[in-house]
Amino acid sequence: MTEPAMDARPTALAVDDKPENLRLLGELLRGEFRVKVAVNGKRAIEIARSDDPPDVILLDVSMPGMDGYETCRRLKADPSAGDIPVIFVSAGGGPEDETRGLECGAADFVAKPFNPLVVLARTRTHAELRRCRDALAGKRPR
Repeated sequence: MTEPAMDARPTALAVDDKPENLRLLGELLRGEFRVKVAVNGKRAIEIARSDDPPDVILLDVSMPGMDGYETCRRLKADPSAGDIPVIFVSAGGGPEDETRGLECGAADFVAKPFNPLVVLARTRTHAELRRCRDALAGKRPR
């Protein structure tokens, strides 16, 4: 008897306090990614530190408790999660919002309402860049 093949797709973690946004991102990404979700920054950090961390994180800015900026800062300061690319997906899409997101360590910023093809392309690109960086560093593929 053969074992089932492992799912080789990269993993995307969507973080948003609104279930409808998580559903929308999940539907968009499911064809190319294994999708995990978190409804707050604390849970996102737990998932990022787990034995099966995501390859890329899509993070909302406006969440109760710990906002996306603080979540990103904590992720980037954590040795086990700091190399995971973060893409902000936020209703605040002004230049100040983008600058603040990039300054706290995000790899990219997409304003809501977003173009699904843009989100998919940027998610794909950052996941692939991470895999390439890992390969160059001699890390074993996950």
